[in-house]
Amino acid sequence: MNHVAAELAPVPCAKLVIDHVSKWFHSGVVKTHALDDVSLTVDEAEFVCLVGPSGCGKSTLLNMIAGLEMADQGSVLMDGKKVVGSGRERMMMFQESALFPWLSVLGNVLFGLKLKPGLKDSERLEVARYYIKLVGLERYERANIHELSGGMKQRVALARSLAPNPRVLIMDEPFASLDAMTREQLYGDLQTIWAARKKTIVFVTHNVREAVCLGDRVVLFSPNPGRVREQFRIDLPRPRDINSPSLAEHATEITRALKQHREVAAE
Repeated sequence: MNHVAAELAPVPCAKLVIDHVSKWFHSGVVKTHALDDVSLTVDEAEFVCLVGPSGCGKSTLLNMIAGLEMADQGSVLMDGKKVVGSGRERMMMFQESALFPWLSVLGNVLFGLKLKPGLKDSERLEVARYYIKLVGLERYERANIHELSGGMKQRVALARSLAPNPRVLIMDEPFASLDAMTREQLYGDLQTIWAARKKTIVFVTHNVREAVCLGDRVVLFSPNPGRVREQFRIDLPRPRDINSPSLAEHATEITRALKQHREVAAE
């Protein structure tokens, strides 16, 4: 594994640039310093995983990339332009599928396509069915949401996020609530979809093995306030098996670093 600098300078192929971002939250007289001087570059078609303990600002940073939160200091840039709000070029997928229970699988994915104007109804249907097939649910397009397992619901949510063809996919612990067997299957599915569509993905997880299985790069955060402490380049070939010995070695190294930074932060 190759270590890379904790702060990366912008490069010509950069899709996202987080430039010296700091964020505070205020609740009455309590002021929480969520992120402190965070800088990070994510390249075009790169899969970057953010890991770290609770309270280190990972989800806050995702919300900034999505345009749901604004930085108090610094800026978030996409394709060289400052992110100032949400937009269909950046789609976010959450831990809960957040599907509409009154719509079918097809209806949920079609709903996501409302964010992409200029398509005829026949074109929307073609695009929706393409992504439903891509996530392996073509036999279930008419199924009601309550008839689906948790893993199938997350597949629908993924298809809905991909259908508008965003340039960046933002994923906030999307597999955390699933059982181990379903998660492992989705790891393979997501790697296949990423290889086919080459999306830029920023993925938050507490699971170090999950991060190593999916990411081109794992970015380690420390809390109070949230800072980028270390980065790890993952050079394992794809598709990756989460149970492989080589993946376990990488995960052990990152877990050791995570523990060291946690101990330093506690001092």
